[in-house]
Amino acid sequence: MNETENQLLLLGIDTPSTWIIYNEMVQRFGAFPALIENPASRRKLLVNRVKKLGFLAVLSQMAFVIFLRPWIRLNSRKRILFLKRTLGLETAMPMSDYFHQVDNVNGPQAHALLSKFRPKIIIVNGTRILSRKTLDHIGGVIINTHQGITPAYRGAYGAYWALFNNDKANCGITIHLVDEGIDTGNILAQARILPEAEDNFVTYAYLQSAAAFEPLAKAIKDAKAGKLRSYPISGQSKVWYHPGFLQYLSGAIRGVR
Repeated sequence: MNETENQLLLLGIDTPSTWIIYNEMVQRFGAFPALIENPASRRKLLVNRVKKLGFLAVLSQMAFVIFLRPWIRLNSRKRILFLKRTLGLETAMPMSDYFHQVDNVNGPQAHALLSKFRPKIIIVNGTRILSRKTLDHIGGVIINTHQGITPAYRGAYGAYWALFNNDKANCGITIHLVDEGIDTGNILAQARILPEAEDNFVTYAYLQSAAAFEPLAKAIKDAKAGKLRSYPISGQSKVWYHPGFLQYLSGAIRGVR
């Protein structure tokens, strides 16, 4: 692994958006290691969600995930293939010795690997929130690729919620520094997307991943050159989750799919 490669590391989960980002950055900066976090306990996630949102809200979200999301995904196959081809999105996990599975990005296994690689710049995509201990352990620049415009659309599915709220001006992505909060770090760059009529809850993420390429690459180059500039978030702030079953249907009636 050469000097350029040693400067970068990715913390991610095994999802198409992670591999889209990773594969594109490899094309630009050369191969670099990645720590891929195993899924967190669903039971624990549900318990925490119920505490935050209440039982009925989470039950409605589960109904959406179980009954509606698979149908949306099934009907999005042609559109996804079109976006992958036209936008040059590579969603496959490449064959490489650079990948390491970890149970928790905040655990001792991940900390040991971070000590081994000693990256100067870390790209985060989709992992659980990094603890203060992990942030202190890393010590370098940590950049998140967030699929939403912060602070208005922190959490999940920022593009969908922006369209649901008829807030097209805030339908996009944010590249930001990572702190202990949920997408509360200083902003490095933002970019908007323009979904078409064929796009929906599933395909927005592909448009957002493509929109992240240029601002993320610029942030990496600036960080390597010691010229990284950021600004704090300001304005209305909210964390979003999955839509509820009836909530999604109400949006679909208005054309927000």
